[in-house]
Amino acid sequence: MQWRHKHLLDVDQLSKEEIIHIFGLAKNFQEINQRPVKKVPTLKGKSIILFFAEPSTRTKTSFDIAGKRLSADTFSLAKTSSSLTKGESLKDTVLTLEAMRPDCIVIRHWQSGAAQFVSSQIDCSVINAGDGWHAHPTQALLDGFVLYSLWQTLEQKKILIVGDIAHSRVARSDIKLFSILGAKVRLCAPRTLLPFDISAWPVEVFHDLKQACVGVDAIICLRLQLERQEKGLLPDLREYSQRYCVTFEHLNLAQKNVKIMHPGPMNRGIEIDSSIADCKDSLVLDQVQAGVAVRMAILYLFILGTN
Repeated sequence: MQWRHKHLLDVDQLSKEEIIHIFGLAKNFQEINQRPVKKVPTLKGKSIILFFAEPSTRTKTSFDIAGKRLSADTFSLAKTSSSLTKGESLKDTVLTLEAMRPDCIVIRHWQSGAAQFVSSQIDCSVINAGDGWHAHPTQALLDGFVLYSLWQTLEQKKILIVGDIAHSRVARSDIKLFSILGAKVRLCAPRTLLPFDISAWPVEVFHDLKQACVGVDAIICLRLQLERQEKGLLPDLREYSQRYCVTFEHLNLAQKNVKIMHPGPMNRGIEIDSSIADCKDSLVLDQVQAGVAVRMAILYLFILGTN
């Protein structure tokens, strides 16, 4: 396939065929990740800057490992170690980074639209690793890859996303990707944790978790993003967990062997029962493992595919 994209800003820029192409590459890279020597020379001589202005464990580490396994040179920069703490603008920071001639900048930022802005200022490829409430395309791609690898299709599959939808960039990108691949998406959350424009989204909305779980093929639990919320959206965590924490009682209403997912970090006992997180149908660690392979595919395509 002739790759036509320079930047990855969100999944809705991709066609169904392009998404499945990424999945095929990720499957090949998964095989590399199972070898005793987990390294290929594909991106030897290429430089990748990981610019994370927000905390991250899974995304940052998996991008770092992905780059290194492709033999690229990766360089990490956090907000606390950048001149952003001295009042430098985002524009000046990324122009400074580009002057060092990287081939790709992977950026996570607290402001929605930051990745789009950066891509308009510099010439190298930009990969969005999460911007505010807006988008998290690589998380959506790895979520889709995990389910696609199991089912070989997402057509007509019922996928439920539970929790803090309003503040979740993962939910927004997941919904777009699952819809492109033909899945039926359900959302379940308190009214205060739903976006104001939810009626325009291609989803079915529930407020009762038991009703939402009936007949679904997969359940994705979301972290309560208390750091992004305004006061008063939730009465208290105990009441939230009583109504929206996924337990075996909910799984019994879903399809047999319903798959359980969570993008992490998990708040066990609040969003997801601890026994559910560790059960045989949990794909939480599969998501982490898939993240490396999917991000290897993304780096390969967006660095070499634009040359």
